[in-house]
Amino acid sequence: MVKIAPSLFYADFANLARDVAAVEAAGAEYLHIDVMDGMFVPNLSIGPQIVKSIRPNSKMVFDVHLMIVKPERYIDNFVKAGADYITIHLEASDKVEETIDYIRKCGVKPSVSIKPKTPPEAVEHLIKKLDMVLVMSVEPGFGGQSFIPESLEKIAKMNELIKKHNPACELEVDGGIYAHNVADVVKSGASVIVAGSAIFKAPDAAQAIKELRDKCNI
Repeated sequence: MVKIAPSLFYADFANLARDVAAVEAAGAEYLHIDVMDGMFVPNLSIGPQIVKSIRPNSKMVFDVHLMIVKPERYIDNFVKAGADYITIHLEASDKVEETIDYIRKCGVKPSVSIKPKTPPEAVEHLIKKLDMVLVMSVEPGFGGQSFIPESLEKIAKMNELIKKHNPACELEVDGGIYAHNVADVVKSGASVIVAGSAIFKAPDAAQAIKELRDKCNI
């Protein structure tokens, strides 16, 4: 079954507890939490304190996506804050494999993300160590971008590599996903769908999640 992961970046931060509770009540399995440092990507977002503040109020899987330089510096902070998955970028560290091993040692599930121009083969040697791979279907750092059509081929290739090396590994896709294109993303092999504005900017988040599921025939 495909899992839905609303992106916290699009929530109303003045009413964060309300918005998190709403998507959980609507059946979202994961909460995707983008952490940006203004260096790896040209934007800033939240830190571990926000994750820590909402953790006691939610049973969703906290999927923390570190879009930061040298993410190994902050693993402990996000483990303590309550992350279930920690995703680091292949392009952001020269200690990727060591960091993957450390995340698992901390009792959290490790994940690696790749930017649109990074080929799936770049992470092939790591797949056996991972619980999830995240394929970015837009350039990371800003919301509201359009899905890059060439991403479908890339997702399909990543799906092949996962089936070959570690079938239990999740394949997550993030960027420009809405009801009109989510079916193609799932058909290409995605098992976790990140959606931000499609859910939090919709008039009814529960209805938006239902529409995504219906389009995927979930």
